[in-house]
Amino acid sequence: MNITFLGTGTSQGIPIIGCNHPVCLSDDSKDKRLRSSIMITWDDYCYIVDCGPDFRQQMLREQVKNINGILFTHEHADHTAGLDDIRPFSHKMSNLPLYVPERIIGNLEQRFNYIFTKVNRYPGAPSAEIKVVENKHFTLGDKEVLPIEFLHGKLPIFGYKIDNFAYLTDLKSIEDKEKEKLYNLDVLVVNALREEPHPTHFNLEDALHFIQDLQPQKAYLTHISHRLGFHEEVQKRLPKNVFLAYDGLKITV
Repeated sequence: MNITFLGTGTSQGIPIIGCNHPVCLSDDSKDKRLRSSIMITWDDYCYIVDCGPDFRQQMLREQVKNINGILFTHEHADHTAGLDDIRPFSHKMSNLPLYVPERIIGNLEQRFNYIFTKVNRYPGAPSAEIKVVENKHFTLGDKEVLPIEFLHGKLPIFGYKIDNFAYLTDLKSIEDKEKEKLYNLDVLVVNALREEPHPTHFNLEDALHFIQDLQPQKAYLTHISHRLGFHEEVQKRLPKNVFLAYDGLKITV
C-alpha cells in the first residue's frame, strides 16, 4: 500500500498570505505546505483522505487520472473546501463515492447543495454519492477500514486505520478505547501543529508523547504550521523513528 502526502500544512497553509515569518519566506520546498490530505493506493485502487481547497493543485501535481472515492475526517473548510474540483473525476465515474461521517452530512449538503440536490441540477455539477461512515468497520476495494474517533477540541471527528497504517489529523484528545485500536502499527501519521500548546490540536510535545505511548515502528507528523519551525531544523530534534512529513512525500506500508 502506497501513501502520498498531498499536503501537510495547517488551515492557512505555508506560506500564509502576507506573512513575513522566516518559515513563510523559506526557499526550502519542504517548508511549503498545502492543506493536509493524503492519497492511498494499492493495486488498481486510489482513495483520497480529505478534499481541501488545494485539492485541484494536489491532483495536478501528482498527475492523478482517476480516484475511487474520498474519505472525510470532518467538516472544516481546510478538509472539505475543494469538493467542487471532483468534477473531472465524477464526469468519468458517475456518483463518485464520498465516505462521510454521519454527523457532517447535513453540513456538506448545505454548503454544496448544487452537488447533492435532486432538482434543478445544472449540467456541469459534480455527481457524488454519500456513503455514511459510522464508528465501525467498512470496506474499500479489498481492504477493511477501521474508523478512529477522537476530539478536535470539542468536535468529534474520525481518523482511519487500514492494515497497519493509521492517519489521524486535528487530534487533541482520544479515549482509551479508541487508542487501543492504534497499537502495533507499522506507520502512524498524526498532527503536530506547533511548539506552543493549542486548544484544539496536538502540539509537538503532545504528538511525541502520543507516539511514545503507541510505539509504532515509524511515525510521521503532519498538519504543521509555520510556527513549528524550519523542516530541517525540527527533523534533527526528533526521535529516530519520527519524521516530519512534507508535501509530495511517498511511503510504502
